Amino acid sequence: MSCVFCDIVNKKIPAFVVAENKNAIAFLDINPIADGHTVVISKKHYANLRECPDEVLSDMIKLSKEVANKISESKLKPWGFNYLSNDQKIAGQEIMHVHFHVIPKYGKHEGFKFGIGTHYVDEVKKVYTILNKK
Repeated sequence: MSCVFCDIVNKKIPAFVVAENKNAIAFLDINPIADGHTVVISKKHYANLRECPDEVLSDMIKLSKEVANKISESKLKPWGFNYLSNDQKIAGQEIMHVHFHVIPKYGKHEGFKFGIGTHYVDEVKKVYTILNKK
C-alpha cells in the first residue's frame, strides 16, 4: 500500500522541507489553513501515535518545537500555535502515518478553530474508576 508521507521521506514526492532530525521531518502543508502550517512526520512508517516508539515521538515533538520557534522568529509573527494529531479516520486522520500539525494562529477566528461537541459516558468519577480498574 502506498503512503504519501513515506513517498515524501523517500523523496519520490517533492515537499517544502523546513527542518528535520534523526527520526522526523517537517514540511509545509500543501493545503494550509494558516501561513506556516507545517506537518511533522516520522521518517519510518507508523500508522498513528499509539504505534509509534517513544524515541520517535520525542524527536517529532522536539522538531515541532523547533518549527514553531522558526516560525515565531520569522516575519510571519504568529500570535500562538495549535498542535494537532488525529488518530483514526473517526478522529479526522486522513493519512494513516503518524503526524503532527503545527498551525500558527494569527487571529482568534482565523486558521484552526475548535468545534467542541460533548458526549458524556458517565460522571467523571465513574469514568476515572473505569480507567483505573485493574
